[in-house]
Amino acid sequence: MTARKRIGVLISGRGANMAALIEAAENPAYPAEIALVVSNRPEAAGLERAVKSGITTAVVDHKPFGQDREAFERAIDAVLREHDIELLCLAGFMRLLTPWLVDTWAGRMINIHPALLPAFKGLNTHARALEAGVRLHGATVHYVTHDMDGGPIIAQAAVPVLTGDDAETLANRVLDAERVLYPLALDLVASGRASLEGGRVNISETMEPRAPLIWPI
Repeated sequence: MTARKRIGVLISGRGANMAALIEAAENPAYPAEIALVVSNRPEAAGLERAVKSGITTAVVDHKPFGQDREAFERAIDAVLREHDIELLCLAGFMRLLTPWLVDTWAGRMINIHPALLPAFKGLNTHARALEAGVRLHGATVHYVTHDMDGGPIIAQAAVPVLTGDDAETLANRVLDAERVLYPLALDLVASGRASLEGGRVNISETMEPRAPLIWPI
């Protein structure tokens, strides 16, 4: 069996997607192990969840660094290197990244965004989707690049927008999809089945598409 990739996860809060990655990695056949969870907030609830799963955690509080975001990121990078991290997953990490970190981890850092990119980049995606009147919403896992929420797309999941939805109910439906999508995307990347070529992600294996999701029907 090929050695599993050592994964670092960056969080700022409860770590719902982090938990989904941890659960997936409990399967010995999964091509990645969650080796480290790092938070910029000492009170982040996700740290306790990681500890309960026997995963090493670290806190690199951003506050002492003031406005020096690169110094903060260099401190995080040092922790990641100390633990031999190979791939980095952002899971609700609420910090804008500098070009230094993006370049340092180029091709090795992925993020999950609560929208079907390239639609609804940035914040408040669910409210904006409702305002736009879309019938399908969802989530995207992508490589992190200098273009915020604009990196090459690895995988996406779509959910219907239901009559009577508000931002909270729609967010909950998207989060359920995220918990399936993120482990799948990390599996593709860690196993080498997804590769970056010419600014796009190629999937090496041929998969039969399911029936299209059409809403309403």
